[in-house]
Formats: sequence, structure tokens, C-alpha cells
Amino acid sequence: MPDRDLTVTLRSHPAGPCLLEVSGELDHHTADRMRQALNELPRDRGTAVVIDLSGLVYCDSSGITVLITAYHLTQAVGGSLALAGLDEDIMRVFGIVGLDQIFDFYGGVEEAVAALTG
Repeated sequence: MPDRDLTVTLRSHPAGPCLLEVSGELDHHTADRMRQALNELPRDRGTAVVIDLSGLVYCDSSGITVLITAYHLTQAVGGSLALAGLDEDIMRVFGIVGLDQIFDFYGGVEEAVAALTG
């Protein structure tokens, strides 16, 4: 059986945005860990969130649903959300399912932070 480990770390970036660092597999078995981390995000108006997916090795439809939920949560409080560091294979899947129409993607965390802060 494959390793279904997922690590999600929430911290503040020195420039201000909340940073969620995600590594491992985001799937049906691990999506609750990501949901729990999203519930810990501040719900302040205008909150900026960067999700660093550079350590993500797999993402299924459950993971995509969690990311869309993150988008809706930030939009509900007038915030912004950026995804950073996706590898080519996962980025291609996200494009096929149309997530490039919803999310802003950046090559790395610093690029995403700069875009959200200004």
C-alpha cells in the first residue's frame, strides 16, 4: 500500500500573508488534514493566503475539492489566494480540469507573496 502521508504547516510569511506549506499526497485519505488547516486560517477581511504545493506529489479530486473550498473561504472574507510551486504534472491536471480559470499560480512562494502584497 502506498504511503498516504500529508503534512500541512500553517505559518505567517514575514510580508504578511498566511502560508500553508503542503507536502505529500492530497487525496481522499488525507483531505481532512488539509480541511483542518484551512479551518485554522484567520477569517479577517482581506486575508491573503499562499498555499505552497512544492512538496505535493499527488492530488486527486478530493484534494481539488479542498483547494476550491480554500478559494471560496478566502473570497467570502474579501481575501486572496495564490497557489505556488506546483510541479508540471500536477499543473497539467489542474489545467485540464479548468483550475487555471479559478486560481492564480506562481512558480514559488516569494513570487506569490509579491503578487498578493503588491
